[in-house]
Amino acid sequence: MKTMTCRQLGGACDLEFHASTFEGIAAQSKQHGREMFEKGDEAHLTTMNNMKAQMATPEAISAWFEGKRNEFEALPNNII
Repeated sequence: MKTMTCRQLGGACDLEFHASTFEGIAAQSKQHGREMFEKGDEAHLTTMNNMKAQMATPEAISAWFEGKRNEFEALPNNII
């Protein structure tokens, strides 16, 4: 099990996501993003717009995911 925060994934807060795979972390982050969008959270909306601008091409999206996946893989496992 590993932990990443919303901020580590490019987000606007320190909410922690816990999963044994990067896909699990990504799914939790995506759900959190939806919730913040629905709430109209300004900090998250601003961050989402900035990320959208940075990921204007499929190559940029792939590079971002690969970088975050590598960051996840480098993290130590949590002791629970």
